[in-house]
Amino acid sequence: MSGRTRLALCAAAATLLASGAMLPLVETSGWLVQAAVLLALQSGVGALARRVPLARPLTVAAQALVTLLLLTLVFAREQALAGVIPGPEVFRHFGTLLEAGSDDVGRYAIPAPLTDGIRLMLVGGVLVVGLAVDALAVTFRTAAPAGLPLLALYSIAAGLSGDGAGWLWFLLAAAGYLLLLLAEGRDRLSQWGRVFGGPARAPASSGLDGDGGALAPVRTGRRIGAVALGVALVVPLGLPALDGGLLDDSDGPGVGGRGKGGTISAVNPLVALQNSLNQPEDREVISYRTNAKDVQDLYLRIVSLDQFDGTTWKTTVRDVEDVPARLPEPPGLSPTVRRTEIQTNLSAADGYAQNWLPMPYPASQVRIEGRWRYEPVGRTVVGDRKQTTRGAQYSVNSLVLEPTAEQLAAAPPPPTALEREFTKVPDTLPSMVAETARKVTRGAANDYERAVKLQDWFASDGGFTYNTQVRAGSGPAAVVRFLEQKEGFCVHFSFAMASMARTLGIPARVAVGFTPGSAQANGTMSVGLRDAHAWPELYFEGVGWTRFEPTPNRGSVPDYTRDQSPTDDADDPAAPAPSTSAAESPQPSQSSDCPRDQRRQDGCSSALPPLAVDSDDGGPPVGMIVGGSLAALVVLVVPLLPMLWRVRVRQVRLGVGGRTEADAAARTLAAWLEVTDTAWDHGIAPEESLTPRTAAARIVRLGQLDTAAAESAHRVAAAVEQVLYAPRPLLATGLADDVRRLREGLRASANRSTRLRATLAPRSAARVMWATADRWTALRVRLRERLPKRWATRPATRGG
Repeated sequence: MSGRTRLALCAAAATLLASGAMLPLVETSGWLVQAAVLLALQSGVGALARRVPLARPLTVAAQALVTLLLLTLVFAREQALAGVIPGPEVFRHFGTLLEAGSDDVGRYAIPAPLTDGIRLMLVGGVLVVGLAVDALAVTFRTAAPAGLPLLALYSIAAGLSGDGAGWLWFLLAAAGYLLLLLAEGRDRLSQWGRVFGGPARAPASSGLDGDGGALAPVRTGRRIGAVALGVALVVPLGLPALDGGLLDDSDGPGVGGRGKGGTISAVNPLVALQNSLNQPEDREVISYRTNAKDVQDLYLRIVSLDQFDGTTWKTTVRDVEDVPARLPEPPGLSPTVRRTEIQTNLSAADGYAQNWLPMPYPASQVRIEGRWRYEPVGRTVVGDRKQTTRGAQYSVNSLVLEPTAEQLAAAPPPPTALEREFTKVPDTLPSMVAETARKVTRGAANDYERAVKLQDWFASDGGFTYNTQVRAGSGPAAVVRFLEQKEGFCVHFSFAMASMARTLGIPARVAVGFTPGSAQANGTMSVGLRDAHAWPELYFEGVGWTRFEPTPNRGSVPDYTRDQSPTDDADDPAAPAPSTSAAESPQPSQSSDCPRDQRRQDGCSSALPPLAVDSDDGGPPVGMIVGGSLAALVVLVVPLLPMLWRVRVRQVRLGVGGRTEADAAARTLAAWLEVTDTAWDHGIAPEESLTPRTAAARIVRLGQLDTAAAESAHRVAAAVEQVLYAPRPLLATGLADDVRRLREGLRASANRSTRLRATLAPRSAARVMWATADRWTALRVRLRERLPKRWATRPATRGG
């Protein structure tokens, strides 16, 4: 095995060992097998290109091109020409997958499901790093800098994992890098020849270490290793961790500290919500039983978004405490408001890993096992130190509030501190938002009437339509774009109404959770991903935070925004009973607030990012990848074989060495053969009957060579005549330069099509077919000569 081949194998091994640090990030490991197969093909292309040999940049370009074809075959073959040739649709598909994968990284908890986006990021990342390592360590022969892409690969994996990559993965990545350095050192030493021992110490004036400078690379390697270790330990601290989708996982899932203190370190739970829409399959995340007679308003609230920066709504960092035995009275709730306490027993699916606890609002008592904390302002319960809802069973007592329109209309001003916090709007919010709010609510006598006008304008009067395919947009102009286009989904409606309410001085925030779900044949209610929803909550003193529903055809419009008030009661809260208000359906969870036309087309989808549900999709099988990859290589390499063969033959002919007369003769004849083949490639067919001098004159005349190229042709011809006819041939020098000068002259005088033909489809490549035919003929002759002898030595068989 040559030193460069060994180095290429070690480079691929080092990349795979460093890639192992990403195995804990996803549920399945099939992606690593795919990456290994594609990486082997990528390295093989590099080895072939270096053997030709191609120029170093061309070698890297060939590997990059093959990598693109392989990724196209695996991830975008339906968008590609012939399943492998990339076009604009392929790159758009790659962009969509990468955007979805980036959103999935910020959404799922570790280990995340192997979605197509995450798989492209993993496999593509390994191939990009593998290409960089192969180019640095093998093509450019500098293995030490190749540790940087390996370090980047490990550091990203360590930063994305909650507590950094384990020590085993670090040791594997380090071992791969050291293996690469050792392979390069061995390759360099093999080029020096045999190393003999010398004096133990060199003179100080020599500038060498004791072993003649051998310690210098070792010390350099130690310094590089120390820097790599430091970066590997420091970089992960600055990278975000995968979380449960609603909380940052920096110190447990969203909670820091112990005892009664601590804070919620929250992020936007609706990040990349556009990619969660239109899921092909609904999944049940929660089932529950309740003793409420009517469940149409029994929304399961997860968290409230109360911080508005002009671009999006986020949760505010707040203190948390232990969950009290009895939750305090909701803020601003007056005893005059009619209320009924109900009990709901909930069960979360094993694949539903959420940090926030879905509950009816406002909850008055929560009974659940595990490490859970309570945030009083939002009245939410959050998991402490990686506590999630996965498989949780819990019971919640909550209040069904039934305010009247008169009570809401007569609500006094809210407390000053609450009003100041929850009516903040950024200076970057376009003035059109406030102007539209004032225009829509013109003629309203109080905040309640303004809120109802806003709700009705979005839900029915304003000409808005519900569309899950609309582009979400970003920045302060997104609200204006939604108001102008009048098309969106629940997030657009809730964000816009809450923003407009704040411009009118009404305290507002956005709630995220689930609509009530669908009744099942066994008496339970089933809540699926497509039941996820967002809605605005507005504050009215005496009633507290009050739900409104501006999204058309989603959820249920509260009765207190209509002319009539609700009159339902609850049964005994101590004995939860099946709900009887919703039509029973034996089908899995299908949101009751999904429009019928979209429900028929399976178009309703989650307003929340899909949660961590199990996924068995490991991508195409390995056999398909290998077969398709080989087919891609055939499609790419076969048309280039004549060119590659011609480049290799030229290198061999002009590189013939040796100092004896026989070597000089072989070098001269090889140079002349290269001259005739070069002329043949440019359209001057060889004439075997001509002498070298006459053939050279013919090439000069037909090729219209300049003086320098003509002199080179005649010098090579004269050297050939010396070898063929002189009793003591004179040794010629500089023949390789003469051949190159001749080739340049032929290319300069030829037109573009001739030059392209000479490069991509050289005529002299026919010698390969001739050589193959000669070898096949010789093989047949040898077989004919041997087979009769073997038959003659066989013992005679008895006949009957």
